[in-house]
Amino acid sequence: MQVVDQLKKTSPERFLEIYAALENQGFGPLDHEVAKALNFRPQAIRKLPMAQRARRAQSILQSQANAEMTYELFGSYLLKTNKELITSFLDETGVSHEDGMIDGDEENVPEVGKIDAALAKLDGEYGADDVTLYLSICAEQWSQVPEIEAAWRARLG
Repeated sequence: MQVVDQLKKTSPERFLEIYAALENQGFGPLDHEVAKALNFRPQAIRKLPMAQRARRAQSILQSQANAEMTYELFGSYLLKTNKELITSFLDETGVSHEDGMIDGDEENVPEVGKIDAALAKLDGEYGADDVTLYLSICAEQWSQVPEIEAAWRARLG
């Protein structure tokens, strides 16, 4: 559950940045769950500040250790805000994909010998927070490639 570990290390400010980036028509990505936890009607949740909703959403994800929902949240954020980071990593490590969507073959994994160079390139072009966030997703996606998890854990601190 690498993405859950990443979530636990994510500051409230960083989580708010992720959460707010996924806002759609005044709703955050997990506002339905937040409304349910607060006994609010779904429409009424928009009256709360986004920061308050994001704090509650992060708390819900952490308390449930919901790896699937966290994975989806982080992946959606990166696809929306930094798709080039994803496609660059996939291209640099030889993973077959179509516009960031990985082809469904179990053999379609990053080439271990290319991971370090790919990460060095990403670090030069993108923010460290987003690269580390993406590595948590990769570690979850490709658990059979321990070098990815090792690289992510080294960054996580």
